[in-house]
This record gives sequence, structure tokens and C-alpha cells, in this order.
Amino acid sequence: MMKKKLSIIGMPMDLGQMRRGVDMGPSAIRYAGINERLKPFFDEIHDLGDIAIGRPEVIVDQESKLRNLDLVAEKNALLAEKVDEAVQAGWFPLVLGGDHSIAIGTIAGVAKHYKNLGVIWYDAHGDLNTAETSPSGNIHGMPLAVSLGIGHSKLTEIGGYTPKIKPENVVIIGARSLDEGERILIKEKGIKVYTMHEIDRMGMAKVMEETIAYLKERTDGVHLSLDLDGLDPSECPGVGTPVIGGISFRESHLAMEMLEESKIITSAEFVEVNPILDEKNKTASIAVGLMASLFGEKLL
Repeated sequence: MMKKKLSIIGMPMDLGQMRRGVDMGPSAIRYAGINERLKPFFDEIHDLGDIAIGRPEVIVDQESKLRNLDLVAEKNALLAEKVDEAVQAGWFPLVLGGDHSIAIGTIAGVAKHYKNLGVIWYDAHGDLNTAETSPSGNIHGMPLAVSLGIGHSKLTEIGGYTPKIKPENVVIIGARSLDEGERILIKEKGIKVYTMHEIDRMGMAKVMEETIAYLKERTDGVHLSLDLDGLDPSECPGVGTPVIGGISFRESHLAMEMLEESKIITSAEFVEVNPILDEKNKTASIAVGLMASLFGEKLL
């Protein structure tokens, strides 16, 4: 893992969904002490601040029925440029969300630097919807599909190339809420998924061992896209789309610790922290704790 220089990029975007508050996620994570917690693991930490999003009105694209299509595309293009610059300069890009639609920009900025970028999608949801399969038209349910080159061209072609990743280089961990169209796509593309059923039966250690071995075989870098709703809402209440029966706090720390030991992670984002729905910034604090484990913090 490239751990000498860390570049933190805030993406306070809530345009990919309907519930306000997730735009304050980057601020909540900073308030939870991200710089101080990660300082021991880097020679330099450069916080680039937040990409300006503004307070636009919700606009539904009349043709596709997608919410805020043009603005989500525009802001993700800006994020892709920032991430691209960070990777080019030799910094590890860590993006703070914001709703999960920001993964469109993060992956667009990262993937051009790898022939076979792997992605770990740590999430209760598959985020594999399209305009045709989405029940809501919310783009935060589409970023993995978009990164695979499936979806509206304004989103899939961000960064000037598509697709960004291959389905055989993706591992979804923690899924427990999949729409019918997503289930079909997972089977069609052969995407590797560890649902809560597998985590319960196999244990997180085995899931991570298999994930790491699988991605090491076929990728030259791995992006971690961690949605805090992957964890159980009893532990992470400050998320926009909570789903009961999720991954535990301790299982998640184990997953991050094993990823650190594997040295495969080359970029990361932590998304969907919504402090309005939170309890005393608990979810942001857990996010920072997971980041610390990912970068090398040990109990002993």
C-alpha cells in the first residue's frame, strides 16, 4: 500500500439521492479527528478541502428520469480530476462523502492509472441500478453499474473513457438489499458477491481471505469503496438508507486490518455519513476508526 503521502478530498454531495444531510458527511468525519488519527501512518497529509457543490434545486432529467443528472455528472468530473492529480503526484487518494454517487468520480480518476483496477464494494446495496431498473431514479444507487460502463453516457463517459473496471475485478461485501435488476446483472456479469448470508456462515476472516486472494490474482491495484450503511444501523445510525442485519463494528475492523496486512489497497472512499440522522457523531467516528485500521492502527 502506498502510505507515504495521503491526499484527503471532501465531496459533500447529496445530489444522488433525496435525503438531505449527507452533504455534511466530510465535515463530520473531519470533526471526528481524521487528521490526528491518521497522522502516525503518513509522512504527509494534505487535506484539499471540499469540492464546491452548492445548493441547487432538484432537477429530474425528462428523458431518463434521473435526478440531478447533469449536476452529478459535472461534479463527479471535477472529483475525477482531483483524484487523477493526486494519483499522478504519488499521493494516496482518500475521498470523504457525500452520497455514494461520488464513487463515479473517484473510480474515474483512479482507474486510468491501472490496467486492471479491482474494487471492493463494502455496502448493504449493490448500486448496480440503471435508469431502467431503478425504483427511484437516484444516482447513488447506480455508481458501480456506471463504473462498469452500464448506464447513461453522461455518467459512464466521465474522464473520457469507459468502462473503468471489469466485472470480474469487483467484489461486493455485505449485500442484503438488492433490487431485481441488480440481481439479474450480478448473474449476467458474474460479479463476486458476499452477502450477509456468506458472512454469517463463513465468518468475516474467511470472506476477506478469499476476497484478497481473488483480487491479488487478477488486479494491479484495488479501490475500497466503503458505504457506512454496510454496517448494521444499530452501530452506524447516521446513514441515509439503513438496512438492518448488517456487518458489525468488530467484523469491519477485522476486514480493514486484513486489507492493511495484504497491502493491496491503493485508493479509498468512505461515503454516506449523514450527521443529521446520527447520534453524537457516532457514525463519523466509526468511519475514522475504520480508516485508522485500514492504514495500520493496531490494538497492540
